[in-house]
Amino acid sequence: MTRTDITAIFPDATKEQIDKLLDMNGGDINKAKGDLTALQGQLTAAQTELRALKDKPADKESTARIQALEDELAGLKNANALRDLREKVAKDAGVPASLLTGDTEDACKSQAEAIKSFAASTKAPSYPGLPDGGEVRTPGTSTARDKFAEWAKDSL
Repeated sequence: MTRTDITAIFPDATKEQIDKLLDMNGGDINKAKGDLTALQGQLTAAQTELRALKDKPADKESTARIQALEDELAGLKNANALRDLREKVAKDAGVPASLLTGDTEDACKSQAEAIKSFAASTKAPSYPGLPDGGEVRTPGTSTARDKFAEWAKDSL
């Protein structure tokens, strides 16, 4: 802001009033410049610290923890793939997946064939047949009371 700007806005302003307005405006500008300089210094310091943190290698504990988590993830992925493989072979062969312990598809297939062969050779013994087939020959609707009464009548 200049004297001509102020006189254009306030044509009746005195020299003292214009000087006071310019002093107030100058003080505000100098304060804002100081704040800006301080903020620029803080920004520069923060950027320097950020670059240092990015360039700094991770500490040993964090690196070890990350490696342990990556190893655990790889193990879980392998176990999941192996389970899927065993379930696929078991479904195709018609045997329970829990009996398969192979680590490859060929090993699981040969185990499944061995299980099927063993199951076919060892048929479970059947029970001897009953002469009447286990059926009741004289169907009746008598109750226990009726049967007891009949027994008592016949034996007494």
